[in-house]
Amino acid sequence: MKKNAFNSSALVGLFGLGLLTGCLEQPLESDAEPPAVPRGVVSMTGDRQVVISWYPNAERDLSGYQVYRGNSERGNYFLLGTTRSTSLVDREVTNGRTYYYAVAAYDDYGNESELSYDLVFDTPRPAGYGVRLFDFVSIPQSSGYNFAGYRVQDYRTSSSDIFFEYHAASGGLFIDVANQDTDIQDFGYTESLDDIDYAPEEGWSPLGYVECIAGHSYVIWTADNHYAKIRITAVNPNFVEFDWAYQVAEGNPELRPHRDTPEKIALLNRIGVGLN
Repeated sequence: MKKNAFNSSALVGLFGLGLLTGCLEQPLESDAEPPAVPRGVVSMTGDRQVVISWYPNAERDLSGYQVYRGNSERGNYFLLGTTRSTSLVDREVTNGRTYYYAVAAYDDYGNESELSYDLVFDTPRPAGYGVRLFDFVSIPQSSGYNFAGYRVQDYRTSSSDIFFEYHAASGGLFIDVANQDTDIQDFGYTESLDDIDYAPEEGWSPLGYVECIAGHSYVIWTADNHYAKIRITAVNPNFVEFDWAYQVAEGNPELRPHRDTPEKIALLNRIGVGLN
């Protein structure tokens, strides 16, 4: 019995060794299947930057993502950057120019997915904070603002878009347009400047001025067909202080970091902005 048991154990040992040897001789198979195409790709545009983000992939062998940029929807895309995160900031952009983005996923074996199917494009625009305008009667040389030049100036200068007015007789505080071809409207109370995403098509003040109220935001349509917005952070009879954003691209109503929704695409298609 002992001999049989010994022989049985020896056979098991030899069989196991053979299996192990066989496993060592088999080459490891590489995975030839690429990851899934990234979904939910969106962009957020700001001042001289665009943030691209997307939903994470679920593959166990996922290694990272490749982000591509192009100058038109159907043009060539070049590699912008590689990341293991689900977002990437593009700082190599120019305000007023439209950029298109796509994302691909790749795995540990070098397999790369197709480019994302979402139509993603954005136009960076400048912004600023803490601008102070003084009453046009008291200090006229610092009462006007020129959005294209990002500067405070004399309201009587031809390039001024808006100016601040304190009406002493009534105690009223107003933002006035500086020329008859500029429009303005009160958007109402907002939590932040980003509460305004697009310039509206209607609702412009027929008076050429609006009451200046702290916490309210205002949209301006300049004489040269550009859109801007301001949010009042402080106001008194001496001065008004506001944050602002200005769209450099002529006729483009986009004024906020905003994801590429069907509504946005339809709007920009309709006005012919950024689509080549």
